[in-house]
Amino acid sequence: MRGDFFPNGIAADSGFAGTDRLADFFDGRIVSMILAGGKGERLRPLTEGRAKAAVPFGGMCRLIDFVLSNMVNSGVHEIYVLTQYKAHSLIRHLQQGWAITHPLNGYSLMPVPPQMDGRDSWYLGTADAVYQNFGLIRKRNPELVLIFGSDHVYSMDIRPMIRWHLEKRAEVTVATIPMPLTQCSQFGTARVGPDWRIVEFEEKTQHPRTIPGRPDQALVSMGNYIFETRALIEELTQDASDPLSRHDFGRDILPKICKRRRVFAYDFRGNTIPGNGKPTDYWRDVGTIKSYYQANMDLNNPLSHLNLYNPEWPLRSVPYHDLPAKVMADVSGKSGYVENSILGSSTVVSGGYVRDSVIGPHVRISSGAVVEESVVLGQVIINERARIRKAIVDHGNVIGEAARIGYDREQDVSRYHIDEAGIIVVPHAGLSDHLRGGDDERQMSFLLGQERAADQSGPRSRSGRGDRTLDAMLRL
Repeated sequence: MRGDFFPNGIAADSGFAGTDRLADFFDGRIVSMILAGGKGERLRPLTEGRAKAAVPFGGMCRLIDFVLSNMVNSGVHEIYVLTQYKAHSLIRHLQQGWAITHPLNGYSLMPVPPQMDGRDSWYLGTADAVYQNFGLIRKRNPELVLIFGSDHVYSMDIRPMIRWHLEKRAEVTVATIPMPLTQCSQFGTARVGPDWRIVEFEEKTQHPRTIPGRPDQALVSMGNYIFETRALIEELTQDASDPLSRHDFGRDILPKICKRRRVFAYDFRGNTIPGNGKPTDYWRDVGTIKSYYQANMDLNNPLSHLNLYNPEWPLRSVPYHDLPAKVMADVSGKSGYVENSILGSSTVVSGGYVRDSVIGPHVRISSGAVVEESVVLGQVIINERARIRKAIVDHGNVIGEAARIGYDREQDVSRYHIDEAGIIVVPHAGLSDHLRGGDDERQMSFLLGQERAADQSGPRSRSGRGDRTLDAMLRL
């Protein structure tokens, strides 16, 4: 690793120089690989028809937009997104919002499906996903490879982590954050020495090692790694030949190499974001319905450390040319009212009431309807006097007149998915097979009369609840 990785002055403080200068300097020296192929089993039914990284969030974006925004805002512009399961809507999102919309903004983003390499299997694990794409790494010949997850909600300037990696002369650096022991069993945990060198790494253990002096906390891996390229190639090549390996960074790679290589932990709590006056210590793994719901609810909390409205660190997504949201009276003069909530573009609240909720784009909330403590992903019609409480409503649903969701548990159990925390999930409306292959927003925009796509002509098979929903939408 060269000692002059940063030009003179850039490593002098944690503020660094401007993003444009860094982008020029990083060119060819850093490659980023985003792991976006996970099934998201614990996030079902939101992941029934889409990749976990493509799940909508916050009324305006998808989960993958967080890591991509962090990369681009940090000046890391050579990005490969490794896709796999149910990736159609994810790839469509990348094409519309990243790969095509910003071709001249100085970065290169490429979705990469499994390479197979003569095998019948897809990616066997996170490490295998990178191993299958060694050709991309060798072609670029970078000094560092960033390997980041795509399903976390957080803002992070990656440049201080890169500087920490270089200052420590690390071969691997793992982004970490302290977490209460009661929440650590679903994560990898690290035990570090006084210099933050990792001396032990355990994946999803029921009894993680605690932080010295903090018996109620452990140091959790955020799933974000910096690898020296040589070390990465050597370790993954060795792992690929191990028949007992699960080919996963957390389960196989990190527990082994921390005993023989210079592996360091980076403390995320010290990360600072330009333009943010609050501590940058917000990180949520939205791998469950409960955590996904809570992260959305955090957006309406005035004390939350997650700021989506920072112009110096923008959260980028698909720039749809939609209309502003509108809160208005109904035809009888009854006013619409929205309290402590987020409204997506082209959403209309006409005589309805919304409280403590996150409402996505193209939602219609009619007179007398009430939505409280809920997440509506978008492309949903909520008819007169319907009431929704503590629920997640996926795309394409038409909530009938005077319907009740979240008020009768027995009825909700018979109709919807309810997670262990009591959060109700109304699944995707179940469009016909012909329409299901397309992008969620484009499908529903067609059904709501917003646009007509040329490839959606021809006969459509209809059956069950999806047929009634489709017929109702076509009438509307």
